[in-house]
Amino acid sequence: MTVLVNDTCPVGRAANVVGDRWSLLIVRDVMDGLHRFGDLQRNLGVARNILTDRLKRLVDAGVLATEPVEGGSAYQQYVLTSKGAQLFPLIVALRQWGEQHLFAADEPHSVLIDTATGEVIAPMQATNRQGEVLQASGTAVQR
Repeated sequence: MTVLVNDTCPVGRAANVVGDRWSLLIVRDVMDGLHRFGDLQRNLGVARNILTDRLKRLVDAGVLATEPVEGGSAYQQYVLTSKGAQLFPLIVALRQWGEQHLFAADEPHSVLIDTATGEVIAPMQATNRQGEVLQASGTAVQR
C-alpha cells in the first residue's frame, strides 16, 4: 500500500486503503464472522490472486491481522484490528445508502439489526456537536 504523502485529504488516504470493491466486501465479511481464506473466497466469489492481494493490503494497512485458528491447526484466520473495527460506520453508511437507492420498494434485501433489541438499526446521519443533522451544503473543508 502506498500512501500519497502530499495527499492532505483524509478521504483520499482512506480510499487508498479500503476504496475498492473487494477490500470493502472483505471487511464486511470479516465483520459478519467470516475469517478463513476459503470461506471469504466462497462467499465473495473472488479469484484467489485478488483475494490474496487485498488481504495482504488490509493486513499491511493494519485493518486486519492474522492469527492462528483455535485448536492447534496450522491454518491462519483474518480478524479485525481496532483500526478495522472503526470502519463499521462506513460499512453501515454504504449499506443504508444502498438500501435507500438501489432496491425497489418491494424488493427483498438483507437488513442490519441490533442484536440486543432485534430491531433494524436507525439511519445514520452526520450531526454537529449539538446533535443537529448536517447536510453537505452546511459544511466546509478547512485546509
